[in-house]
Amino acid sequence: MSVPTTILAIESSCDETSAAVCRDGRIYSNVIASQKVHEQYGGVVPELASRAHMQNIVPVVDAAIKQSGFGLKDLNAIAFTQAPGLIGALLVGAQFAKSLSMALGVPLIAVHHMQAHVLANLIPERKPSFPFLCLTVSGGHTQIVVCRSPLELEVIGQTIDDAAGEAFDKSAKLLGLPYPGGPLIDKYAKAGNPQKFQFAEPQIPGLNFSFSGVKTSILYFLQAGTAKDPQFIQDNLADLCASVQERIVSILIGKLRRAARETGIRQVCIAGGVSANSGLRNAVQATGKKEGWEVFIPAFEYCTDNAAMIAITGYYKLRAGETAELSIPASARSEW
Repeated sequence: MSVPTTILAIESSCDETSAAVCRDGRIYSNVIASQKVHEQYGGVVPELASRAHMQNIVPVVDAAIKQSGFGLKDLNAIAFTQAPGLIGALLVGAQFAKSLSMALGVPLIAVHHMQAHVLANLIPERKPSFPFLCLTVSGGHTQIVVCRSPLELEVIGQTIDDAAGEAFDKSAKLLGLPYPGGPLIDKYAKAGNPQKFQFAEPQIPGLNFSFSGVKTSILYFLQAGTAKDPQFIQDNLADLCASVQERIVSILIGKLRRAARETGIRQVCIAGGVSANSGLRNAVQATGKKEGWEVFIPAFEYCTDNAAMIAITGYYKLRAGETAELSIPASARSEW
């Protein structure tokens, strides 16, 4: 009988401090502490994020271990987000993970944040089979990935400028919505007409994305509208949110459909913070029915930054013998 493999994972790449415990590929706890301090500034302030991580990491790790039902003595490895992210935030999680690894005498596993988002689709009992396509969409990244195995991933399309999540948040700011605005666009869009207003669609060849022109189109449209009527945004907020969401989602779906047709892959997943957007989730499901895809969408708690996705990635890396030295540095930017 094989010995169980139990991993504690830590995620601290941006403004969520999270810890999770995984045993043999099953998640037993996933604790997340969000940071409200950034709301008054309209975006994440790196220095404040680092300080909040230092305050949160001990109670979050303690809660994750207690909720799992295991103890420190049961841990076989410590996984952590090594890259990419805010360097100060990453360092808090990295140094804590290294210290715990050294104190317990167990291996250290370095995890790439974007790989972990993709592998969040391997957490549920209903999992995609290999190979599968994954549209990974967050505030800092927009990618289409071919996943041939848990540790064999290839980026076949990505944004050449801004990420879709940034387009949502910047559009929300233009609409006068507080930070984080992406979820609010989703909320108001439910009551709006997505065809009411039209915004530019970038003509980018291949499978790459561009969202800078979309943001500019929205900016100029709103400026023209408010020049004629100062109440234009307030009077049309739901329709504006629905139209903005429709344009961003249509760009994402168009590229994903093209990728599926070019690769012939019919197992299709989404991941990342923007995969919590109801418009995108519905569009992927609807397109999947038309295109004959088998669609996989993670639960909401595994879409935004969380340690469960770090844990499942750490599990597959440990099985493959991919551990890290204590000297491995955290990295704000890292290709994979």
